Amino acid sequence: MITGAINLFIWTVLIFFLGMYKPKWPLFFIKNPTRFMILAISMLLFMISATLYGEGLRREKLEKVAIQPTAETTIHDPVPVPVPVPALVPSAKH
Repeated sequence: MITGAINLFIWTVLIFFLGMYKPKWPLFFIKNPTRFMILAISMLLFMISATLYGEGLRREKLEKVAIQPTAETTIHDPVPVPVPVPALVPSAKH
């Protein structure tokens, strides 16, 4: 996820600089692209890539915490557990 975010950021920078030079190049499918459209699209892509990068770091941190053993993982001796015994029923005398 982190590498995808970095790749998206590189594409965002490329789109931004190309679009500021000639807006028609990255937005070839629009009749009359403007530099404001390039700015809006690159801002959106930057926010997406920053969110992906942060989420990737968070998931990586959670995976490291899940893998590391805790400090209090000591093996204890088994403790006997009392088992309830049914009460004796006095026999009825006839």
